[in-house]
Amino acid sequence: MELEPVEPQSLKKLSLKSLKRSLDLFSPIHGRLPPPDFESKKIRMSHKINVEYGGIKSTGQPAQQVNSTGRGTQPSGSSNVLALPGPEDSRDPQEVGAQNALAVGPSLQPKGPNNVGAAGKSTAIISSSSSDRNFSTSAIMERIPSRWPRPIWHAPWKCYRVISGHLGWVRSVAFDPSNTWFCTGSADRTIKIWDVAKGTLKLTLTGHIEQVRGLAVSNKHTYMFSAGDDKQVKCWDLEQNKVIRSYHGHLSGVYCLGLHPTIDILFTGGRDSVCRVWDIRTKMQIFALTGHDNTVCSVFTRPTDPQVVTGSHDSTIKFWDLRYGKTMLTLTHHKKSVRAMALHPTEDCFASASAENIKKFNLPKGDFLHNMLSQQKTIINAMAVNEDGVLATGGDNGSMWFWDWKSGHNFQQDQTIVQPGSLDSEAGIYALCYDQTGSRLVSCEADKTIKMWKEDENATPETHPVNFKPPKDIRRF
Repeated sequence: MELEPVEPQSLKKLSLKSLKRSLDLFSPIHGRLPPPDFESKKIRMSHKINVEYGGIKSTGQPAQQVNSTGRGTQPSGSSNVLALPGPEDSRDPQEVGAQNALAVGPSLQPKGPNNVGAAGKSTAIISSSSSDRNFSTSAIMERIPSRWPRPIWHAPWKCYRVISGHLGWVRSVAFDPSNTWFCTGSADRTIKIWDVAKGTLKLTLTGHIEQVRGLAVSNKHTYMFSAGDDKQVKCWDLEQNKVIRSYHGHLSGVYCLGLHPTIDILFTGGRDSVCRVWDIRTKMQIFALTGHDNTVCSVFTRPTDPQVVTGSHDSTIKFWDLRYGKTMLTLTHHKKSVRAMALHPTEDCFASASAENIKKFNLPKGDFLHNMLSQQKTIINAMAVNEDGVLATGGDNGSMWFWDWKSGHNFQQDQTIVQPGSLDSEAGIYALCYDQTGSRLVSCEADKTIKMWKEDENATPETHPVNFKPPKDIRRF
């Protein structure tokens, strides 16, 4: 039995045929739509008029009278009143339009107590006049204050110490819970421990065979954890100053590292696009959190849901539920790689940075709050925030910017000075960390140095005023 030949059809013809079938299927429903509700339309129009003209109030003077010629007249010594059309207005549309013609112009009336509204808000008098009609209107409009929060004044930060000792780029930093020392990891494959008060070298640890990209110090044990480009994650016993455990499983370099604040588990993320969860004592891998499409380069943890938040070069941020090892939420607000994140120490929110901007999100739902009110035009590699609400960001070009956390106002822009003998291209900042008090900041840089920053004690709001303007799309006048 021979099959009938099938007529070859183009994709366009098939799409039009499918569209026609859809219209034939749903067109009978369109004829059974309910009749329009005129009462609801009237209510919607009334609400829309209140929203549009709610700021305009009459001066309380008697309305103008219409003379026999159809032109408005006004009693002498009285102000003009603006009448707004409503849905129940049955007058001639041309007459209504003539009476409600309103043009904004500068007011020449003197400022005084009468120019202040009842609620203490500033007011502006809007007046207009027409050359072809002997008609003028005036009304009082309230100035609506900006809803953007005012920034808190912060003293500018200054570099007070430069520490040299590493032989390669300094890639990572972590503070001891006792706040007496901090450790740094470098491309020279060593981990160095420094005294916070004096800035002197206390100890050098060797064991990695590639650059050390992640460091964390436990606040419950005498352990320090390190991760590097050699795919290794190591646990160091600081009483013996040697490696006591290694965690094997990553297929490529490990770029970030984090410790859970309440449970003895460790998080690592790397070039294999996976965030791995480890049991500290047994060295067992609990979960492999898969879902990112590119390098996982930033991670932080919380005691409550979401317990893990990761940022990746695939420009997404993922929230993870540790009970099931699955994704709770994916944020896609960024357009480029998310290279750094910072969790606020006291508030339920965090900031994330990519090459185009810095964004702030709420926790636990991940609601977008706002962008920072300036643009650091470089790749941001590191972020840190303290309890006073000072957010510091470090870029690939050596720029160090300081922000007010509450308002997103950029109150200081600094440029690090490269070490003599280094190239200008080695001004990049790779890691930032505040000490336990939040009064000192450590930056790790590409010129092989470690810089320590603190607030300027001599600065006052008079010497360094806050030059703040809310964004134009938020500010309403």
